[in-house]
Amino acid sequence: MNNRPAAPNVIVIGAGAAGMVAAAEAALRGAVVTLLEKNSKTGVKILMSGGTRCNITQDTDARGIVAAFGRSGRFLQKSVGAFGPSDVVKMFHDAGVATKIESTGKIFPESNRAIHVRDALHRRAIQSGVTIRLQQAVQRVQRSADRWIVHTDSDSISCDRLIVTAGGKSWPGCGTTGDAYAWLHQLGHTIVRTRPALVPLVGGYQWSHALSGLTLDDCIASVYSRADWENKPPSKRKPLVSRRSSWLFTHLGFSGPAAMDVSGTITAANDFDAVKLMVDLAPEISTQQIEQALADRSGGGRRSVTSVLGEWLPNRLAESIVQAHAADLPLAELPRDRLQALVAGIKSAEFPVQGTRGFAKAEVTAGGVKLSEVDPRTMHSRIADGLYIAGEVLDVDGWIGGYNFQAAFSTGRAAGIAASQV
Repeated sequence: MNNRPAAPNVIVIGAGAAGMVAAAEAALRGAVVTLLEKNSKTGVKILMSGGTRCNITQDTDARGIVAAFGRSGRFLQKSVGAFGPSDVVKMFHDAGVATKIESTGKIFPESNRAIHVRDALHRRAIQSGVTIRLQQAVQRVQRSADRWIVHTDSDSISCDRLIVTAGGKSWPGCGTTGDAYAWLHQLGHTIVRTRPALVPLVGGYQWSHALSGLTLDDCIASVYSRADWENKPPSKRKPLVSRRSSWLFTHLGFSGPAAMDVSGTITAANDFDAVKLMVDLAPEISTQQIEQALADRSGGGRRSVTSVLGEWLPNRLAESIVQAHAADLPLAELPRDRLQALVAGIKSAEFPVQGTRGFAKAEVTAGGVKLSEVDPRTMHSRIADGLYIAGEVLDVDGWIGGYNFQAAFSTGRAAGIAASQV
């Protein structure tokens, strides 16, 4: 007589990065897995990501990934430690997708085609024995005795274990409209206020808007508490976040990795006026070097201010900074106060922020299921038995550069393994 317990029946809601990995891992370990997706195809957000190239992870180790998530990084230590960037690369290589590392550390499919990433995850799930049901929009979930009931817009399905990987609110055109927050809240989970992250910023000045399309390859964007900035001496001011990367001026404000990496800290403030965005536009040049160059009177000081700034900045930006802070005078005629204003305009340029481009343009969602209510080793809910939560629906958001996909793969894998255990 066979007394072995039956393999668990698992439903995974959401066929994105976390969901397809979770489903495959559970099925590989013997679970009977059904993957539900509201769209007509899997991995819609994967197909759109990275300019349709899909940056799958970053060329670093588990510690480097965890560091990109700030305070929430501690939650990811176990799952990323068990399945880090090298494991993600191997998973795709084993699935027939060669990868490449770019100078920024971003890892892409060698083909530069996101569809190859999506297809590999979809195929891996199918080959593992997962049943994928498309166009299954989940309306609600409920616990009934020792089973879960998932109600879609066309059916009701029961299972032993439920994995929720339904994503956040970013890129709602891909179907990620935050559906799961309501179900999880009804089950007793706390939902930390959701907000756009990795999102272009709206703000700046008329002169900065006129620079639309101009990219700085290297700058440092920092966000400070306005109260700290105004009430503490410079030596005591510490940024809430600081990121060094490229910067893009847009007709509405700012984008590019540096701006987007600090955007989540800005949206965390209840009032955009409560924070200050400061940018070092030329981090390779010291304040002292700029002061010395602007104070140089050799040759009679006949060089213009713009020509000096043009040695470090694109001409359009140099001209705009001079117009904003001082007339384009010969160096010999530059007053001390205007010199200092120009230095500040380069090394600590303040750009007002009025808002963001919202979830429609955000790459990830900040906020979500409170992390203390989820076991970081297994992604099992501490609130509801048999429930697992992974991916962007959790309160985790990291820097641009493949970090968020890595978190999705790692937490999805942890959930799939744990849900498959007899």
